[in-house]
Amino acid sequence: MENKKAVLILCGGGPAPGINSVISTVAKVFLKDGYRVLGLHEGFKGLFSKTQEIKDFDFFHADRIFSRGGSTLVMSRFKPNKDTLNKSVFIDNNVKLLVTIGGDDTASTANRITQYLEKENIFISNIHVPKTIDNDLPLPDRNPTFGFHSAKDEGVRIGNTVYEDARTSQNWFVMSAMGRSAGHLAFGIATSCHFPMLVIPEMFNKTEITLDKVVRLIISSIIKRRLKGVHYGVAMVSEGIFHNLSKSELDKIGINFTYDAHGHPELGNVSKSHILNVLVQEKMNEIGLDIKTRPIELGYELRCSRPIGFDLTLCTLLGIGVKKLFDEGKSGCLVSANSRGEIQPLYLKDLQDEAGKIKPRLVEIDSEFAHLCFQNLYFLEGSDYDAAKRYVSSPATYDFKKILVKN
Repeated sequence: MENKKAVLILCGGGPAPGINSVISTVAKVFLKDGYRVLGLHEGFKGLFSKTQEIKDFDFFHADRIFSRGGSTLVMSRFKPNKDTLNKSVFIDNNVKLLVTIGGDDTASTANRITQYLEKENIFISNIHVPKTIDNDLPLPDRNPTFGFHSAKDEGVRIGNTVYEDARTSQNWFVMSAMGRSAGHLAFGIATSCHFPMLVIPEMFNKTEITLDKVVRLIISSIIKRRLKGVHYGVAMVSEGIFHNLSKSELDKIGINFTYDAHGHPELGNVSKSHILNVLVQEKMNEIGLDIKTRPIELGYELRCSRPIGFDLTLCTLLGIGVKKLFDEGKSGCLVSANSRGEIQPLYLKDLQDEAGKIKPRLVEIDSEFAHLCFQNLYFLEGSDYDAAKRYVSSPATYDFKKILVKN
């Protein structure tokens, strides 16, 4: 094959709706300009292996995958340590641009690789497309990360079905949704589905998160609905609650958690909703409430759903934006779009704090939007105390606002 200039695409981390849309767009715009477009399977692992599995894109494959969920390129969370980079991937294929799709770890790894190659007199640009369904990357104008709205949309579809089951069966469900650091996904799903209770880590900005407080918030909602003659509901809890628990609190669960390289408990191995449901049942048995609750876990179901129109548009813009930044000679940057749809390069140093860490974007818990949404929840307050004594001897223990005040 003619030794054309090439673009190499790889994906790191976990799936998110819209990855194929980005890959498709990048492939189309570079193919149109005469480039060869290559896709590397298994992310960075493919760059640190003696052999690689490479997809040579043509228009028809790029066109076919545009609106599909998942990723046509196999993804990997591989992080090179003392592994040896296979430079021949770049040299033999005349690669001029490395396009990475993933989180900030993927972006920083790409920067290190291209800086290393430069020392070897191999000059390659790198442009990163930020991706996460958690929506916790601090992009300009609070713009969402691609995949978030599609994942939320799928979560709302499931959530509405679960809520209808609760109403039909006159039961309660305890639901957990993904979101390690921030509660955007849980917040968006719960408010869209009119769930009566929502618990996200940002709510505990004045007090320590404990399992007992989370359980009491859920029971507060169950009792309040009973007082209103409503015997069903769904309580949504962000998995970020678990990531923010102290070690002593995690130990109370009685599960020997494994931890990742960053010291985070690997919660993908356990059902958070099951843990909470058991704790809620135990507490209700203790206080004499005979109410059925069932666990529902929202996690991997969301990551490979088909992208909705919002993300199809955003991913198209970002894919075209990669070509724009490359043509302008930009490298070592993230591609982003402002609220007017204008493409801008974003550098990791612009997002990092003094320690070199990127502080996650959280739900703005003190915003009017958040306050209005929380007002729409069902929970016990002072005016309910007398009536609530039919169910609990000390209603103040289940008062939403008192649970969340400073210890």
